[in-house]
Amino acid sequence: MTKGIKVLVIEDDKYIYSFIAVSLRKEGYDVFGAETGTQGQFLFSLEHPDIILLDLGLPDKDGILVLKELRKESQVPILVVSARGHEQEKILALDAGADDYITKPFYIGELMARIRVVERKIDQNPIHVTNGIFQCDYLTIDFEKRHVFIDDLEVHLTPIEFKLLSLLISNRGRVLTHNFILNQVWGYEETGDTKTVRVFMASLRRKIEKDTMKPRFILTEVGIGYRFSDQ
Repeated sequence: MTKGIKVLVIEDDKYIYSFIAVSLRKEGYDVFGAETGTQGQFLFSLEHPDIILLDLGLPDKDGILVLKELRKESQVPILVVSARGHEQEKILALDAGADDYITKPFYIGELMARIRVVERKIDQNPIHVTNGIFQCDYLTIDFEKRHVFIDDLEVHLTPIEFKLLSLLISNRGRVLTHNFILNQVWGYEETGDTKTVRVFMASLRRKIEKDTMKPRFILTEVGIGYRFSDQ
């Protein structure tokens, strides 16, 4: 029985593509593949997949360029699956709009878990808002009135802190790099001072986390950025 979810795998290694395709089809996904970036972009326009798995080391063009070009057209979830395991490569991919990054070699169980995370975003409102109200555990946010409550106690956020929190929640479960946050919140086009992000994030945590040493909502991805918990 199929899930009705189409996955485009842009991967030039036929063995890896076959391994991924067989595994996903066993779980009910509809899978089709491309060996080049150009072919992948053509199939994207033709098939309108729900999820994309993208290798960075493609024979015709760099995967980061493919990622950026796809992002100009759609917000479809894109998971980078690449042998480029350096931290800077992950940051580049996440800055370019990837939802997640998986380093080869990988366990199929890990890949399936990452896919299930983005799959939930397809079926659900990513910020889980009902009548302008977001609620998760003891955190409640009224986006229209810009009020934030911890349990039943209202806490005051500065405009920057509220913008940060809104950005994190609207990208719930996705790793946001320091540079992405700087661009979205402060409008920096180039690499900025990541210390600014850390200072404001620490202040926001003090206000909404009951235990800043074991945060419930704002999780740190060391050396890369932050994500809002999707649990």
